[in-house]
Amino acid sequence: MREIHGMSILITGGGSGIGEAVARLFAARGAYVTISGRRPEKVQAVAASIGPLCHAVVGDVANAADREQMVAAAVAHGGKLDVLLNNAGNMYRQAVAEYTEEVLREAFEVNVIGGMLLASKALPHLEVTRGSILFIGSVHTRRAYPGATPYAATKAALEGLTRVMAAELGPKQVRVNCVVPGAVATEINVRAGLVTEDGVAERYARLAGDHALKRIGTAEEVAEGIEYLVRAEWVTGVALDVDGGLGLGVSNF
Repeated sequence: MREIHGMSILITGGGSGIGEAVARLFAARGAYVTISGRRPEKVQAVAASIGPLCHAVVGDVANAADREQMVAAAVAHGGKLDVLLNNAGNMYRQAVAEYTEEVLREAFEVNVIGGMLLASKALPHLEVTRGSILFIGSVHTRRAYPGATPYAATKAALEGLTRVMAAELGPKQVRVNCVVPGAVATEINVRAGLVTEDGVAERYARLAGDHALKRIGTAEEVAEGIEYLVRAEWVTGVALDVDGGLGLGVSNF
């Protein structure tokens, strides 16, 4: 398996949650980590707490100039680019009867199109290192949650494009994979307005019983799954469930 030490990895949405956990794990393994995000105070604080192996760049994956800057910053920081982790995204919910074109377009621009275009921009560097591209999917493609069609549609798109991109880039020795997390305590539900910060613990306590392992996961556990996909040189085109069995649809009867 490929060594993490000395790798150069670009992580979008690295200022919190899964992105931050991956940044900390890879830096601890000796990788050069570049994290990006739209909130300067978040990405800069994470980079400062990790140390000199982590570099922060402020940017939005939906912005072409920002995507250029992210790739350039990662190559400058690490001297190359081995891994692109398309982690940036947001939760979008709307009832079918209340769809608006604005929300649907924004959902795909942020969760899907931005990552696809960033992969295209990073590809010349990844070809040199025989690197890999990763996307973050969701258990919403395994279980149907009413009201979440905009979000579920974007995550289903990521799983589909992972397979086709892997087939296309395989001859270039660039691997493409997707990680499918279960319920993990991150900021995404608060940012989406689903719960308040005070209600997060109660929400996740309710979700715990839906997992086969009867607990929610941690961002660090998802990061371990990402580490495997980065290191495993004969794995491409897969959607790896790291979900504590939430996608199994366990019910108590």
